Amino acid sequence: MRILKSVALLLTIVGALNWLLVGIAQFDLVATLTGDTFGDTNPISAVVYILVGLSGVALLPTLANWLSEDDREAVTA
Repeated sequence: MRILKSVALLLTIVGALNWLLVGIAQFDLVATLTGDTFGDTNPISAVVYILVGLSGVALLPTLANWLSEDDREAVTA
């Protein structure tokens, strides 16, 4: 499970960096790496975008655990 969460976190970070580049410089790194222009998709870039999205969804329980741990620590402190 730790490896799955690590890969999910890495893909989520890649997605975040891609959105940062889009917001700052209108540069789509995934499209560039897969041979397309900004905003275009092909099967490879679609797979990357799907994996990034699934990674974000897979990390939602981790976020919930982190938030509930903070709540428990606040109650015990």
